[in-house]
Amino acid sequence: MIPISTKMRPQNLDEFMGQQHFLYKGSLLYNSIKNKTFGSAIFHGPSGTGKTTLARIIAAELDSDFHEINASTTGTKELKEILDRARLRFYGLESKSSYIYIDEFHRWNKLQQDSLLKALEEGVIKFIASTTENPYFAINNAVLSRVRNIYEFKRLDKEVIKTLLLRAANDKERGLGNLNIKYDDKAIDILAELSNGDARVALDTLGFVFENHQDGKPVSAEDISEAMQRKIGFYDRGDDKYDLLSALQKSIRGSDPDAAIYYFARLVDGGADIQMIGRRLLVIASEDIGMAYPSAISITHACVSAALMVGFPEAAINLAEAVILLASSPKSNRSVMAYYKAMSDIKHKEIDMIPDHIRDSHYKGARDKGIGKDYKYPHDFGGYVKQQYLPDNLHAENIRYYEPSENGSEANFKKFLDELRKKYGDN
Repeated sequence: MIPISTKMRPQNLDEFMGQQHFLYKGSLLYNSIKNKTFGSAIFHGPSGTGKTTLARIIAAELDSDFHEINASTTGTKELKEILDRARLRFYGLESKSSYIYIDEFHRWNKLQQDSLLKALEEGVIKFIASTTENPYFAINNAVLSRVRNIYEFKRLDKEVIKTLLLRAANDKERGLGNLNIKYDDKAIDILAELSNGDARVALDTLGFVFENHQDGKPVSAEDISEAMQRKIGFYDRGDDKYDLLSALQKSIRGSDPDAAIYYFARLVDGGADIQMIGRRLLVIASEDIGMAYPSAISITHACVSAALMVGFPEAAINLAEAVILLASSPKSNRSVMAYYKAMSDIKHKEIDMIPDHIRDSHYKGARDKGIGKDYKYPHDFGGYVKQQYLPDNLHAENIRYYEPSENGSEANFKKFLDELRKKYGDN
């Protein structure tokens, strides 16, 4: 049986949904596809976000000789055969490039990836590689340097998933409309939430539920929960996960470990995943604890990493440690406030040149231009020497972005900076 996600796969750009940060009518990518000037590209991001779908749509729009392969099942021999056919086409009567779409490109080793280089340089092929890994780590630099466009696919938001689910539920040609199954709006809402931005998971779960629902009642939230094998605790109590995350952060910020651990427990009981909670804790470690206890971010990161490794239910133990640590630590938001102040000046004030003496001078002729001249190396002066670092306009204002507090470890940093300024002056 063909999965619903396959049946409902978008066939053209008008049907494609999501990835609005780089694909929309009038965008460079959209225009390059419509104008048939699209070159090679790398698509990277989570599963079920449209990488393969968009590659197939591009192939259809370009009306080119198209080969789709999976790096996990296609070896060097099969690739050589494809490249040989592409060369015959390119150097033959057609004189056209062939397109190759390579899914899970990160599974190829360096030699396999490099086997594409000559064909890319000659124009014999153009290709789209897709990967769930970070391309800057998983793909060779030689390949990256020959591909101009690298697009990050993000998880689909809840409203996009809901639209796709409703389209599938009511489509009588490709979808599930002919089954005449009734469903609660809440069921669709919960499925969109629990699918975690993965359209394939959402659609195939909907297909599984609809095709096996026989009691005559509308498909309910409980049916979705059973199919997903996930709790729907947020919805049982009317909790909103974002309210709980907000309450967790504000309780930690307020140094109330009891309230913090309570809201953390409600998040876990409600079905929040490790990534959701972990992301918030890592932000809190820098935003609310910051320089008052700089090690908090490292310990929190270790707790989140451990939680990801062990998984629930034991992961809650690791995360609870981070929650208690953060709530019980001294607090400072001075580092993030310093960033906001600096960013505000960048947006609203004139940007002056970097002082010549701290510009990069590691190239021939830099010194002749005065670049790097008169720079004083602090380590030659016992660790500190007074010199200008800010651009002229900000230096003249005696601007101060970072204003340390007296809380926790930050008091030591404040003392150090105050003593320097007292001894050597503000600038």
